Amino acid sequence: MIAEFGHFALILAAFVAVAQAVAPLVGAWRGNAAWMAVAGPAATIQFALVAVAFAALTHAFVVSDFSVQLVARNSHTAKPMLYKLSGVWGNHEGSLLLWVLILSLFGACASWFGGNLPATLKARVLGVQGAVGVAFHAFILFTSNPFLRHPRPPFNGEDLNPLLQDPGLAFHPPFLYLGYVGLSMSFSFAVAALAEGRVDASWGRWVRPWTLAAWLFLTVGIGLGSWWAYYELGWGGFWFWDPVENASFMPWLLATALLHSAIVVEKREALKSWTVLLAILAFGFSLIGTFIVRSGVLTSVHAFANDPDRGVFILMILAVFMGGALALYAVRAPSLEAKGAFAVASRESMLVLNNALLAVSCMVVFVGTLWPLAAEMFFDRKLSVGPPFFEAAFTPFMVIIAVILPFGAMMPWKRGAPRRVARALAGPAVLAVALLALAWAAQTGRSALGPVGVALGAWLAAGALADLWLRSGRGAVSEKLSRLRRLPRADWGRAAAHAGFGATIFGIAGMMAWEVEDIRVARPGETFAVGSYEFALEGVERVRGPNYLADRGDVAVFKDAIPVARLSPEKRFYPVAGTPTTEAAIDQSLARDIYVVLGDRREDGGWTVRTYIKPMANWIWLGAIIMAFGGVLSLSDRRFRVAAGARKILPAAVAAE
Repeated sequence: MIAEFGHFALILAAFVAVAQAVAPLVGAWRGNAAWMAVAGPAATIQFALVAVAFAALTHAFVVSDFSVQLVARNSHTAKPMLYKLSGVWGNHEGSLLLWVLILSLFGACASWFGGNLPATLKARVLGVQGAVGVAFHAFILFTSNPFLRHPRPPFNGEDLNPLLQDPGLAFHPPFLYLGYVGLSMSFSFAVAALAEGRVDASWGRWVRPWTLAAWLFLTVGIGLGSWWAYYELGWGGFWFWDPVENASFMPWLLATALLHSAIVVEKREALKSWTVLLAILAFGFSLIGTFIVRSGVLTSVHAFANDPDRGVFILMILAVFMGGALALYAVRAPSLEAKGAFAVASRESMLVLNNALLAVSCMVVFVGTLWPLAAEMFFDRKLSVGPPFFEAAFTPFMVIIAVILPFGAMMPWKRGAPRRVARALAGPAVLAVALLALAWAAQTGRSALGPVGVALGAWLAAGALADLWLRSGRGAVSEKLSRLRRLPRADWGRAAAHAGFGATIFGIAGMMAWEVEDIRVARPGETFAVGSYEFALEGVERVRGPNYLADRGDVAVFKDAIPVARLSPEKRFYPVAGTPTTEAAIDQSLARDIYVVLGDRREDGGWTVRTYIKPMANWIWLGAIIMAFGGVLSLSDRRFRVAAGARKILPAAVAAE
C-alpha cells in the first residue's frame, strides 16, 4: 500500500510540474501577475510530493519489501542498513527518483530564497525548471517506474552490486546528482534571461550562487568517486579516464569556466553572450553524462543501466532542451552586447584565457570519450581510447591553467599592472623553482613529472597566499593582518580553492612519478621487500561478514626492522550476488600510502599479493576537500546569496518608473 501511495504522489508531482512549467511562462509572456504567482507554490508542492514518493521507496528498502520489484533486485535482508539505504539510489530507477527529488528541491529553493528576483525573471526561471521536471517525470513514469510490484515476490532479494556496498559509494551519487542537477538552475537562469532579452550585472550576481553550489557538490562527488576507485577496485589508481568518470568531469570543467565567466559579467558586464552559452552547455553536458551512464552505449564499471530505449528517451530530452535553448540563444545573442572594454593586460583577459583553456580541455575529454562510439558507428572500427591519450592531450592545458592562475587572480580589472603583479609573485616563484630543483635532485633517473608537479602545487598555494596579502593593502604588518581578517569570505574562498587545486596537482604528480609497484606470489610466513619497506605475509584466514565470505590476509610492514603497520587485505565473495570483490588494505599518511591487495590462492599454497608505495596520494583528496571548503566559504559570503543584488536594483527601477 505504501508503494502505491508513493507511486500516486509521483504521478501528482508530474501534473504539478506541468502546471509549474506552463502557468508562469504564459503569465510572464502576457504580464499576468496571477499566473506568474503559480510558480512558487507549484515548486514547493512538487518537491513535497516527490519527497513523499522517495520516502515511500526508502521505506520499501528499509523493511525489505520484496513485493516491490526494485527492492527484490537490489537488496537483501542480510545487508547492513547503510547499504539498504544506499540501495535506494544504487540502481537506475531509484537514482532517477533521486534526480527528480533534487531537481524539485532546487526549484523549491529558488522559490523560497528568490523573493528579491524580478517577478518575470523568477516566473521564467521556475517555469523552465518545471519544464525540465516534466521531462524527467515522464522518463521515470513511462520507462523507469521504481514502484512496480513483483509478480511473484521472493523470500529474499538478489542483493545490491557488491562494488556499491561501500561508504564512499553510498554518498558519492547524492553529491554528484546535487552537482549535475544544480546546473539546471544555471540553465534555467540562462534561458529565462534570453527570454527577457536582458543579461546584465544583476543576472551575473544571481546566477553565480547556483553555479557555485553545483560546482561545490560536483567537486565533493568527484572526489568521493575517485577515493572509492582508489581503494575499492584494487587497481591502485585514483582516475582511469572511464567514460562515466569523464561524464562527471566534463560538467565540472564547464562549471568552473562558468564561475569565472560570470565574475566578468557581474563586475564588467562583458562576456555576456559567452557566459549564457556556458550555462546552457554545462547542463547539456550533465544530460550527456546521464545518457552515457544509462544508455549502455559505452561500457563502464559505474554504469547504472544498459537499455538503448532509455538512452533514446534521454537523447530526446537533450535534443529538446539543448536545441530549444541554443535556438533561443542564436536569436538573442546579437543583442547581448558587452559594455565594458578592457586591455590585454587585465583580469578580464586572464579570465578569457582561463575560460578558453577549460572549454578546450572539456572538448578534449568529450572527443576522447565518444570517439570509440563514433569510430564504430561511422567507420566500423573498434577502438579504445585510454589514459595515454587523455594524459598527453589533457595535461598541457591544466599545466598552463596552473601557471597563469595566480597572475589572473591578482591582475586588476580593466587595465592591469603586470610588473606590480610580478613583484608580488616573486616569492612564490622562487619557492616553486627551489622545490622543483630539490625534487629534481632528490630523484634519480626519473621523469620531470614529479618535480614539475611539486613546483606547480607550491606555485598555486603560495600564489593564493600572495593574492590575499596583496589585498590586505599597504602599511604595517599588524594593519595588514587586521585587514586580512576583514576580507570578504569570497576572497578567502577563492584563495582556498586555488590552493586546493595546487594540492591536488601536487598529489597527482607525486603519486604518478614516484610510485613503486610489486606483484608476486607470497606464501604465509614469507618476507619480501618493496622500496624501502619489508612485508611479511603472516597468514590468511577465512572470515564471515554480514553478507559475504572473505579470505583475510595478515601483513606486517617494517622499515629498518621497525614495525610500521599491520594490514588486513581481503578477497571477498558475496554468495547471493555470486560476485567476488577486492578490499585493499592501506596504511595512510600525508607523505605516502602503503597499499596491499590480496589476490587469488595458488595451487602451491601461495597467494598473489600486489603491493604499492604511493607517495603523496592523500594530497589528491586533501586538495579536493580544500577546494570544496573554498566553495563553502564563498557561498557563505552575503554578496553571493541568491538575488543579493536585487535589493539595490529594484528600488531604483521603481523610482525610474
